[in-house]
Amino acid sequence: MVSRPDVVEPNRFVVLGVLFVAYTINFIDLQIFSILAVPIKADLKLTDTQLGLLGGLAFAILYSTLAIPLAVLADRTSRTWVITGALVVLSGFTALCGAAANFWQLFLCRLGVGVGEAGGTAPSFAIIADYFPGNNQAKAFAIYSLGIPLGAALGVLLGGYIAAAGDWRTAFVVIGLAGMPLALIFRRLVPEPARDEPSSATACRLGHVFAVLAAKRSFWWLSFAAGVSAMLGYGLAFWLPSLMRRSFGLTLIETSQFYGFLLLIGGGAGVLLGGWLGDRFGNRDRGAYARLSAVALVGAVPLFAAGVLSSSAIAAFALFVIPQALVVFYLAPVFSAVQHLVAAPMRATASACFLFINNLIGLGGGAFVLGALSDALTARYGDEALRYAVLIALVFYLIGAALFALAVKPLREEWLD
Repeated sequence: MVSRPDVVEPNRFVVLGVLFVAYTINFIDLQIFSILAVPIKADLKLTDTQLGLLGGLAFAILYSTLAIPLAVLADRTSRTWVITGALVVLSGFTALCGAAANFWQLFLCRLGVGVGEAGGTAPSFAIIADYFPGNNQAKAFAIYSLGIPLGAALGVLLGGYIAAAGDWRTAFVVIGLAGMPLALIFRRLVPEPARDEPSSATACRLGHVFAVLAAKRSFWWLSFAAGVSAMLGYGLAFWLPSLMRRSFGLTLIETSQFYGFLLLIGGGAGVLLGGWLGDRFGNRDRGAYARLSAVALVGAVPLFAAGVLSSSAIAAFALFVIPQALVVFYLAPVFSAVQHLVAAPMRATASACFLFINNLIGLGGGAFVLGALSDALTARYGDEALRYAVLIALVFYLIGAALFALAVKPLREEWLD
């Protein structure tokens, strides 16, 4: 894509703010499913394994596979138009989830939600890297990444209240249609940023970008570390509301309040802290972006385990707040690091390659693995099976930490300023 000299560049913080709002909408649409899982399961007579497929694999199939070609399209044409179209598709299919009458209809609607998500994140990464090229880039990614806990919290809270006032179908329709106007606002406020012309289209060819990334060990360690961490992160995001209802006896509204405020307090603090410390230490030592992420994941495991084993919701909340911050700490440092493994014209495509691995493992596996593990443990633990499934799955955070540690040295060597 060539520069657009005829377009006046908006304030970069306005651009970041609009991207943040769009990312928040993405996670409202994504997270609403978890708080509605119990009434959906009862209404459509689903198993935990089927719920896990709807919460993870159904969404991840097209989200992961289409993200790369859409990112290539964004690098070659207009990143802002790709994001605009993605917002329309995402909101439309979220609303259609409310019309599903059985497992397969809901599965197809979740596929459509995945298509909408696929076109937004990687081009947004590239736009942020263009507008914030200096030493504050991880902080910019932290502000953008606040859309994850804020959107997830709003999805949980709004979904819970709307479902309590009406039903789960109403919640999907209302949340989906509410996101439609953002596409017009986004296109109005975020013109295509000026970019240097790459040497023909070579820099944006998928094969060329992948060849550059494949030669970098840090890309593989960061991608698999984030993927394994996201596997449990997305799994917990989907199943924790169900755990609070089954094992702690909370109502739908109480569960939405519990998890919503947990995401806002713990998740918001963790994302911001990751961006601040990432820039503080990463500007001195590029390997710190990965090292700090590893330390955070290790620290989260014992506190999460204590919360899961606690006997009261109040104790669980107190024990969950700090690890909730620690498990999202890596987002801003890692998102920023990936932008510096390739030249600027390749960033959206490189981000999509990273997200392909991250989401195929994380979104595709997390909710499904926990659901299948819960079903497998039901004969022994009954209604407490999900509690023990979560405990066993905490090992994935330790695996993620080990993979981040392996990325420290190659990241120092392969970083491009």
